[in-house]
Amino acid sequence: MPFANHQLYSLPYLSNSARLFSRIAYQEWAVFLDSGSAEKRQGRYDIFAAQPICTLLTRGKQTRINKAGKESISELDPFTLIQQQLPAQEAFPEVPFNGGAIGYFAYDLARNLEKLPEIAQDAEHIPDMAVGIYQWAVVIDHQKKQSYLVGRADNTEHWQSLIEQFSQYPDEQTINSFHVTGEIQSNMTRESYSQAFSKIKNYLTEGDCYQVNLAQRFVSSCHGDPWDAYCQLRKINSAPFSGYLNVPGVQVLSSSPERFLKVLDGKVETKPIKGTRPRKKDVLANQQQIEDLQASHKDRAENVMIVDLLRNDISKNCQTGSVEVAKLFDVESYATVHHLVSTISGQIAEDSYALDLLRSCFPGGSITGAPKIRAMEIIEELEPHRRGIYCGSIAYIGFDGNMDSNIAIRTLVHSENTIRFWAGGGIVNDSVMEAEYQESFDKAAAMLHLLQQMHVL
Repeated sequence: MPFANHQLYSLPYLSNSARLFSRIAYQEWAVFLDSGSAEKRQGRYDIFAAQPICTLLTRGKQTRINKAGKESISELDPFTLIQQQLPAQEAFPEVPFNGGAIGYFAYDLARNLEKLPEIAQDAEHIPDMAVGIYQWAVVIDHQKKQSYLVGRADNTEHWQSLIEQFSQYPDEQTINSFHVTGEIQSNMTRESYSQAFSKIKNYLTEGDCYQVNLAQRFVSSCHGDPWDAYCQLRKINSAPFSGYLNVPGVQVLSSSPERFLKVLDGKVETKPIKGTRPRKKDVLANQQQIEDLQASHKDRAENVMIVDLLRNDISKNCQTGSVEVAKLFDVESYATVHHLVSTISGQIAEDSYALDLLRSCFPGGSITGAPKIRAMEIIEELEPHRRGIYCGSIAYIGFDGNMDSNIAIRTLVHSENTIRFWAGGGIVNDSVMEAEYQESFDKAAAMLHLLQQMHVL
């Protein structure tokens, strides 16, 4: 087979992409964008890649760029630096990702975009952005039951080795090497949560804001392989915008149900979540939860606030008049909760790129509140710790200009022998403290269950 610059090669289809990715999961900079477990499929495509040709790590105002064995440091806007590494290339329409950038954008990357106070403790000690530029990827289309190797390699031998590696049916995985060794601790007691809740209510009454997201952080000590923990997470909390990122010094285990921003052939879509009810085992009780959520004036009002915020955010980079609310107040059901979801769409402006859209909307309004900057100032004041990756985004941005991204909720972060996650919700005038506090535990249920079943004395 003659070696070309850009190729699409059909691979054997495997419904459980995690087993295939397990061949490279331990490589630094291996990344897996996961549409859910084979048993509870909710998305269409899985994407994984490794061996990036360039990496970008941002801490504060500095981005460390490593390319072709040479390292440089820049204080330019991180989104611009990524764009510089994404020259336009041809694309195969059969797959949504033809190579490009994959990585995470932490919530605290917003400090490069807005002037925010510095009050909360930074206990994360990880980059604010970690992005690799990947020249090849494996894409699995679960709708058509087809798999592809797409992109380019260093040479013919490298391309053939990738084909061979991902054409072999992988062995079953042994999941037993990740253990939680300490108690799971929250950074808020019921009393401290109540105090923060009361302060938000005062801000709402005084007209400072309309909605503020308040979250608590759970943390425990651990040891072992976080990839094994992710394989268990995807079984108990399958979600369409999941992912596992193994970047230097930190592993990200996400089972997010929420799309942030998608760009496909110039069409923009965002799907904010606002409104939650826990699932019930009893069929009738579960149906009642769905009906209660659909009928809730509070949840609908909360959802509309964020829809309006995101309509405004995406309008900055969309063609005038193209932005519309395609769906309002849909109920989507997941492993442990039901969510109220709306869909907003638009057409990207001719002079804008996907990264321009990501920058102008970052971080997602559904997990800050409204107005966004004032809500973020209040979050910084009232949450004891910085959020790090939580409520940021995991995304791909292709050489072809296409993009998809999640809101990094239901996401665990592993580094320095600790594992932590966050859970919270939007506070509005009609919110009741006990209900909001309980909702944070409803959202945390799958992750708490995961860590509890992996706990050892």
